[in-house]
Amino acid sequence: MYPSFFKNLGPFNLGNISSIIDIISTNIKKDYQFTDFLGIANSKENTLTFINDNEDIKKINSSKSVILCSKKKLNQLKNNHSYIAVDDVHHSVAKISNLFYRNYSSNEINDMAKPKIGTNCIISDNAVIENGTIIGNNVTINSGVIIKNNCTIGDHCYIDSNSVISNSIFAENIKIGRNCSIGQSGFGFSIFNNKNLKIFHIGRVILQSRVNIGSNCSIDRGSFSDTTIGSNTFFDNLCHVAHNVTIGNNSIFAAMTGIAGSAKIGNNVMTGGQVGIAGHISVGNNVKIAAKSGVFKSVEDNETIMGNPAINQYKFLKAYKKNYE
Repeated sequence: MYPSFFKNLGPFNLGNISSIIDIISTNIKKDYQFTDFLGIANSKENTLTFINDNEDIKKINSSKSVILCSKKKLNQLKNNHSYIAVDDVHHSVAKISNLFYRNYSSNEINDMAKPKIGTNCIISDNAVIENGTIIGNNVTINSGVIIKNNCTIGDHCYIDSNSVISNSIFAENIKIGRNCSIGQSGFGFSIFNNKNLKIFHIGRVILQSRVNIGSNCSIDRGSFSDTTIGSNTFFDNLCHVAHNVTIGNNSIFAAMTGIAGSAKIGNNVMTGGQVGIAGHISVGNNVKIAAKSGVFKSVEDNETIMGNPAINQYKFLKAYKKNYE
């Protein structure tokens, strides 16, 4: 995944990396050039990638990318791996991401190709369409909308007033409500010596066909992967989807649902209002979640759950009757 929405400042060599963080390295020549800093799922030759302590070392594929890891993770790596070991992986990821990437400047955006706009579009005079953007046919963009550089908006899309779209690729027949923010940086940062350092997010938001987003929703782009929402999935007003979330097809999320980072949601999932889904868990297909439930662990297919923490509906109702009736 090449971060086309951002300026890649690479390549960098080992000396450049060691100038911003303390490292131990092996099997790397000092003049080795890193062209990108990518997540492990997208790693390839001449890139630097990373793995956290709680991640399985089997995630590392046979590519020739250099691995950033903690010093205590070293004993799990094979001798032939090229690695950079650090004290704090999370903080190092934040620093290196900001070394490699930055947003395009206004001058660089001005030098991009003018927007390509299809036929039969209705675009308000008060909307802003930045350079590099591609707009399909029969698209409606209302007053106050901002489409940032290099976004793609498919045919028959409708974007209501004051929404801001960045770092995003939309398929066809998508409807975006008023005052939405889609594609902004996610809530990823490092706390180090009482200073917070944001991780530069190079992911995108990808909306498949017939997605419907209600008013005042917020969908964060991925950090080192994409945030993806499947076909015919609908969000009510005031929902939030965090970075790296994957959602399947034909799902429905009622108002004020919040989905934390890197959660994986299946097809035909339904949530009531104010449901909270924790990060880094999986919710299977055909799952129903009652309003105000807190989902803290993975859910199998075809489950109906409720409560905080959310459990099987029959177990919850049995316990409720015992305690309150």
